[in-house]
Formats: sequence, C-alpha cells, structure tokens
Amino acid sequence: MSTVTTTYKVSGMSCGHCEGAVSDEISGIDGVTSVKAVAATGEVTVTSTTEPDDEAVRAVVDEAGFELAGRA
Repeated sequence: MSTVTTTYKVSGMSCGHCEGAVSDEISGIDGVTSVKAVAATGEVTVTSTTEPDDEAVRAVVDEAGFELAGRA
C-alpha cells in the first residue's frame, strides 16, 4: 500500500498539549495513518493512504482551536 505524506503549517500551537490536540483531531480523518505535530516550527506532518482533503484538515484544526495556514 502506498502512502502520501503532506506537511501543513498550523498557527497557534505553543506546547505539547497543543501538538496532541491537533494530532488527535487530524488522526480522526479517514485514511490518516500517522500525524506528527511540532509546536516549535508550527508544522504538522500527515501520512495517509490517499491525498488528504485540505478542507477536512482545516475543519478539524479549527475544531481543535488552531488555524491551518496551508501546506508547508
């Protein structure tokens, strides 16, 4: 099975709790197999079985209380 890795910029993450909240929300999207959020850089790397739906990622990042700035 092939995977797709996409990196996003997320505004507002400042700590490990923030990383966890964003990771947990994005992990719930269909096809996502792993998420690595790094508050220090504001980057979130998503690995999935298909190309992620940017609007779905934006919606769950908003739900977690942060802002998706776009793809890195």
